[in-house]
Formats: sequence, structure tokens, C-alpha cells
Amino acid sequence: MSLTNTTGRLRYVAPLLLIVAVAACSKQDEAAPATTPAAATPAAPPRPAVSAEVQAMDADALREAATKALRENRIYAPGGDNAMEYYLALRDKLPNDPGVTSALTDLMPYTLIAAEQSIAREEFTEAQRLSAIIEKADPKAPALPRLQQSIAAAQQAVAQRAVTDDAKSKADEEARLKEQQRLAQQAEQQRAAEAAAAQQLAQQQEAARQEAARQEAERQAAAQREAAERQAAAARAAVPAAAPAQTLRAVSTPAPRYPPEALRSGTQGEVLVEITVGTDGSVTNARVVRATPARVFDREALNAVRRWRFEPLDAPVTTRRTIGFNPGS
Repeated sequence: MSLTNTTGRLRYVAPLLLIVAVAACSKQDEAAPATTPAAATPAAPPRPAVSAEVQAMDADALREAATKALRENRIYAPGGDNAMEYYLALRDKLPNDPGVTSALTDLMPYTLIAAEQSIAREEFTEAQRLSAIIEKADPKAPALPRLQQSIAAAQQAVAQRAVTDDAKSKADEEARLKEQQRLAQQAEQQRAAEAAAAQQLAQQQEAARQEAARQEAERQAAAQREAAERQAAAARAAVPAAAPAQTLRAVSTPAPRYPPEALRSGTQGEVLVEITVGTDGSVTNARVVRATPARVFDREALNAVRRWRFEPLDAPVTTRRTIGFNPGS
């Protein structure tokens, strides 16, 4: 098949090929694996518009390869095995062949669409390869400046986005570190507060223990004093009083009334009273010398001894008597 015939048929099917190629490009875009934006990886050196392997082919091989690529819809890709590169290499070998020029003109829109789609996918290496093919096919192509500007602008936008993302990542990391520091400080403050509360509780418990010990010591001291006083009272009572000049002979010694409060509480004690008996045998004077416990049985003891009666005497006699109070007696 001659190149002229191939080119002629290409003119008739060009609109249909454009639709098919766009659909194929879209399917290839959906099936293509995700690639890393050019700004995220070191930029690779741009590939030549026509690979060295294609440039090394002779005219017949290029014509056959271009026809097969068109039949298989490999208009501009993959690199090194597509109709555009085969026709560009063939034009270098046959610069005056109008069929080659017409084929490149007809295939140019597909390549331009593919380049724009590569820009949209941020596949800048592929976009630059396709842009180089377009530039080699027609250095004065109207869409070439816009395409090159789009590549540059998209690369700049990706680079700016990378900078923004990096700044955001750093800000997020700083915020995370600050939050960790805040949480650590909060935990430390909580531990310090708990330690202070535990120390305060221990101090309160120690103070309560010391207060209880003090009260117990005071109770024991009071009990010891009371026991000593009882022992002293008993010792004094055991000492025989000096024989009075006259012997008192009781006629009536009514017992004292037990105070109701002391009786209800079961309190017991004793009162040492000093009385003066007149010549008629009545008690003319009475006073409390000592009472245990104090001011509990004093009044009833005095009321009782004032009612006592003795046999008449030649002279008044003063003596002491101990009156005991025991709720069980």
C-alpha cells in the first residue's frame, strides 16, 4: 500500500479517528496507574521527540510501522512505537513527501488532546514528550505556545501545592507536638495535684493521730491524778483522828439523797465534810473539805449532815466525816 493511498484514506476517517482516539485516551487514562506529580519527584530529562531507534529505521520500515500503528490506534503512544514518531522520522528522510506532511497534520489534534490530558493528570514528562512531538511536527503550531504555557503553569501550581502541603504538614506536626506537650504538661500537673492531695491527707491523718495520742495521754494523766487523790483520801481517812474531848454519839444520821443525774449516769463518789455539833446535839455548821468528783454530791452531802442529831454535849465539837455515794448500795 502506498503512502499516498494511506494518507488519502486517513483524510476520510480523520473525524472518526478523532472520536475514537479521544475515547481511547479516556479509557487509557482510567486504566493507567496513578503516577506521582512531577513536582514530587526529581524531574527526568525530557525524551527526544523521536527516539533514536525510530530514527535508525529506513523509510520502508518506517512506512510499514506507521501503517500498523495507525491500524492499532497507536497514534502518539507508547513512546518509541507510535504513528507520530514514525511519520516524523519518515519526514526527516523524505522531507518533500506531501503524504507524510498531510498525515502529521491530520494526527496533530490527537496528540494535542493527549498532551492536554497528560497535563490534567499532572504527568508532565509525558506532556513534555507530546509537546516535543507537536513542536517537531510544526514549530509554528498555534496551540504550541498555549500548551507549553499550560505545562509550565501546571508544574508551577504543583510545585506551589507541594510547598503549601509541606508547610501544612509542618504546621500539623508542630500542632501535634504542641498538643502532646500540652497533654504531657496536663498529666504532670495532675500527678503533682494528686501527690499534693496525698501529702495533705497524710498530714491530716498524722495530725489526727497526734491529737488522739494527746487526748489519750491527758485521759491517762487525769485517771492517774484521780487515783492518786483517792489513795490520798483513803490514807487520810485511815489516820485516826485525835480523840475529842467528848465522844459524839449519833442519835439520827439520815442518808443523803442521790442526785438524779448522777444516778442515771451511774456516777459514784464521796464527799469529806467538816461539821460542828452544838451542845444540844444539832449540827450548827457544815462545809465540804473535798469532793470526788467535784460539785456533784456536795449539796446533797451538806443537806444530809445538817439533819444529823447527836446526844447533848458539854461543849461544841468539830469533826470530819466521809459520806460515800454508790448507786448500787
